[in-house]
Amino acid sequence: MQAGTLRHRLTLKTVTTSKDSFAGTIEAEATFATVWGAVEPLAGRELMVAQQMQSEVTHKITIRYLAGLTSEMHLYFGTREFQILSVLNSQERDIEMVLMCKELL
Repeated sequence: MQAGTLRHRLTLKTVTTSKDSFAGTIEAEATFATVWGAVEPLAGRELMVAQQMQSEVTHKITIRYLAGLTSEMHLYFGTREFQILSVLNSQERDIEMVLMCKELL
């Protein structure tokens, strides 16, 4: 892995839920890690659902290996938010991870 290709600053956040005094749930977002990565758009498509146009953009994001990273986390690249669909440990060598993501618009 070449360090020069990891030129995008990314923030990984996790959502924690807790109960309040009225038996309701409170969701809070906490930063898990801030890392360098490579963001590559793979495909884009627009869907017509219930007579409304919805767009879905998928990205492949490569980062250095990060223990504890799960698909329940969200990834932020500037003001853009990505939902992590899958986390792949490239070649199972604990060197780099490939995240398959969907951009939330």
